[in-house]
Amino acid sequence: MSVDTSASAAGDPPAAPGAPAGSRAGADAEDVVVMFRRVLETEDVSADSDFFLLGGDSLVATRVLSAIARFHGVELTFEDFVGAPTPRRLAEKIAAAR
Repeated sequence: MSVDTSASAAGDPPAAPGAPAGSRAGADAEDVVVMFRRVLETEDVSADSDFFLLGGDSLVATRVLSAIARFHGVELTFEDFVGAPTPRRLAEKIAAAR
């Protein structure tokens, strides 16, 4: 079995116009919603949806963390993710880490 680790597979939002490749000017909850929808393969995600209650697991969470690092330049830990498992709360963690 192979794993697609491309940006589109991780559900990464595109970089902001004029931003360096692979970066975003700022994160908002909608960016993370897009990532969750892609990796969980469901449109039923809102800013307050809990990743784990939607069926996400630690392996899939690493895809989201990788996308955050790649597109927002912020390295969050799995513990950060577990403590803030919604798009809104992860966006807050991203903003705080900048």
